Amino acid sequence: MARLLPILILALLATSVSRADRIKDIATIEGSGGIQVVGYGLVTGLNNTGDSPRSSFTIQSVLNMLKRFGLTPQQSIFQQRTQNVAAVMVTATIPAFARAGTKVDVTVSSIGDARSLQGGTLIMTPLVASDGTVYGMAQGPLSVGGYSISSLGSSSGKNLTNTGRIPGGLLLERNLEGTLAATGQVRIILNHPDYTTATRIAAAINALDGLANSAQALDPATVVVRFPNGTTQAQAIEYIARIEAVEVAVDVAGKVVINERTGTVVVGGNVRLLPAVVAHGGLEIEIQQINTVVQPAPFTIGTTARVSNALVRTQEQSNPAVALPATATVQDLANALNSLKVSPRDLVAIFQALKQVGALQAELVIQ
Repeated sequence: MARLLPILILALLATSVSRADRIKDIATIEGSGGIQVVGYGLVTGLNNTGDSPRSSFTIQSVLNMLKRFGLTPQQSIFQQRTQNVAAVMVTATIPAFARAGTKVDVTVSSIGDARSLQGGTLIMTPLVASDGTVYGMAQGPLSVGGYSISSLGSSSGKNLTNTGRIPGGLLLERNLEGTLAATGQVRIILNHPDYTTATRIAAAINALDGLANSAQALDPATVVVRFPNGTTQAQAIEYIARIEAVEVAVDVAGKVVINERTGTVVVGGNVRLLPAVVAHGGLEIEIQQINTVVQPAPFTIGTTARVSNALVRTQEQSNPAVALPATATVQDLANALNSLKVSPRDLVAIFQALKQVGALQAELVIQ
C-alpha cells in the first residue's frame, strides 16, 4: 500500500474543476511580456576549476580582453595558466516596461570544460536581444547554490556547479517599451488554451462595471477587450488592473501523464473512471548459477573439474480480479487505485489497458 503513496498524493493535489483562479494567474496581457537577452563572457577568480587549455576559445577571449586594456601578452603563457578562467553564456529575461537603471537577475552557464564556477566573478558582459540591440551590461559574483571539491582522485559535490546566478547582475541601459492599450483594446492570452475557460473569462469581464459587452473570445487562447471610446491611458491601466483581479473557474481537460522511464504516474483532477474489472499478475523468473567442484573417485586416474549448473525459479503473483467502480472524484479514483495493490510501474500497464477498453475517461499522455 505504501508504494502507491506518491501516486495518491499527486492525484489528490491535482487541479479541481471547481477552483477559481485570478485571470493574472492563468493568462497574460499581450504586449506586457518581457524579452530574452543573451551574451558571451568570462568568469574569473576560479580555484583551478576553469577551462583547460583544450578550450582554445577561452584563451582567445582572454587575449582579446587584455588587448582592449592595452596589453599584448604571449599566447603560450596562457596555455599553461587558464584554469582560473571559464567561458560562459549569460542569459536573462527582461520584464516589460523595465526602465534604464533597473537590475535584472542573470543566469551564467559554462560552455567549456570547466569543472566548477564556484567562487567566480563574471566580467562585464553585454547582453543583446534577438534583433542585436544591447540592453545592458551584466557583471558580478556568482552564486552556484552548491559545491564541488576534489583532491587526490577523490571528489565530493552537491548540486550542479557549472551553472550559477547573479541576483541583479544585469543593469539596464535602455528602456523596454511596451504596446499596452495603444489601440484602445487589449488581448488576453491564456497560458493553456481552452474554449470553456476563454468563454468564462469573456463573461466575467463583461460583468464588470464600465466594461459591459466589451470582451469577446476570439479563439481558445485569446480574449479581446475593447475599452469604451475616449478611454485614457490611465483609465486603461485601471481597467486592466480590475480585469487581472477577476476570478474565473478554470476548466482543465482530464489527463493521466505517465513517465515510463521513471515509473511516475500523475493523475489530473478531472479524470473519471467507468466500471471495469482488472486482473493483473506478474511473473518473476530467477536464474541462479551454482558452481560445484567434482573430485575423482579414490584410487582412480582423473582430474578435479569445475561444473556449472543453473537453478531456475519462477513465481507468479496470484492477485484476484478487482472490480473498479465508477469514480466521480479524485478521492474515489485514489481509493480504486489502492485496491489494486500494485506498484507504479504495473499501474502504467493498467492505465493503458483501461484506456483501450474505454473505461478511462481522460487523455493518456506517455512520456
